[in-house]
Amino acid sequence: MQKRYFRQLSRVNRSRALTLFLALCVDASTAPAHAKEIFTVFDPAGSTYTVPLSINDESVIAGYYDDNTSAAHGFARTPDGTIAEFDPPGSTYTVATSINDKGSITGYFESSGVGHAFLRTPDGTITIFDPAGSKNTAALSIDAKGRIIGQYIDESGATHGFERSVDGTITTFDPPGSTRTEAYQINKHGAITGSYSDGNTSLHGFVRAADGTFETFDPPGSIGTIANSINSDGLIAGLYFDVDDATHGFVRDSNGTITVFDPSGSTSTTVESLANRGAITGFWINDNRVAQGFVRDTDGIIKSFAYPGSSYTTGESINRRGVVTGFYIDSAGVAHGYVRSK
Repeated sequence: MQKRYFRQLSRVNRSRALTLFLALCVDASTAPAHAKEIFTVFDPAGSTYTVPLSINDESVIAGYYDDNTSAAHGFARTPDGTIAEFDPPGSTYTVATSINDKGSITGYFESSGVGHAFLRTPDGTITIFDPAGSKNTAALSIDAKGRIIGQYIDESGATHGFERSVDGTITTFDPPGSTRTEAYQINKHGAITGSYSDGNTSLHGFVRAADGTFETFDPPGSIGTIANSINSDGLIAGLYFDVDDATHGFVRDSNGTITVFDPSGSTSTTVESLANRGAITGFWINDNRVAQGFVRDTDGIIKSFAYPGSSYTTGESINRRGVVTGFYIDSAGVAHGYVRSK
C-alpha cells in the first residue's frame, strides 16, 4: 500500500526515498515526541485510502482519497470535521494538492488518460486549465493571492514549469540549462521553488523570483536536490540524495546558507512542508523500515511522532500554528488521515 501512494504521487514527480543507509544527525538535536500531542483521525465517507496533502493557517485540509473501485477523489476538511468531496467534471482520478488561507484549492485530475489542472474556489466552483500545448498538467501550489504553479508535459515529452496568474494568464518557464523542470511551491511574494535536471540528468534546486530571475543551488554532497517548499520569508526546504543514494533534509535561508539535517536514526529523510514561521515537517525511515513523522522547529530541534500502534506515519503539511496533517497506515495496510495538534 505504501508503494501505491508513492506511485500515485510520482505522476507529478514528487520523489520519495525508501533507502536503507544510516544517516547522521547534522546541526540539529533530537527530542522525543511531545507528551501532550493530540491526534484526530479522519476519512472521507467511502474512503479506502486517505492522503491529506495540505493544511492552511485556518487548519482546513485538502487532499485525496481512494474509493473501493480505486478511483481517487479530492476532499476539503474543515476544523469542525466537516468533509466535502469533489471531482472536476469527467475526472476518473482527482488529487487536491494545495489549499490557501482563503480556502481555494488547486490540484490535478485525469480524464481519458490525460492530466489537467484545476482551481476550486470556496463556493465549490471548479475551473479547469492547461498551459498551451500541454499533454499532461499538474498544479501543485496556490498562494494567498490565488496564483498557481506546477508543471506540464509538452508534445515532445519535455517537462516545464508554469505559473497561472489570478486573471488566468499562464506563463511557462525553465531554469537555464534545464532539460526537465519541476515547480513545487509559490510563496506570497511570487517566488517559486522546485527542481530541474541538467544535461546529465542530475537534479538541482532552484528559486525563481517574481521578476523571473533564477538562482540554483545544491546542498554539499548532493547528487540530486528536490526543493519542494518555500515560505513567506524565502526559506526553502527539501531533501537531497548523497552518493550512497540516502536522502537527507535541508533548509536554505534567503541569503543562500544551507543547513542539512536528519532525525537521529534515520536511514531516509523526506521533507514535505515548511510553515511560514519556519517549522518543517516530513517523515523518516529507520533500518527496520518503520516510518515516523517529525517536526523540526526554528531552533533546529527535531521531535519525532507516530500514530499509536502504527509502523508508518508521515508528516505531509504544517501550518504556522504548528498543526500537522498527514496519514498513517494501519495493520491492514490502509491509510487514514490525521490532524496532530499540541
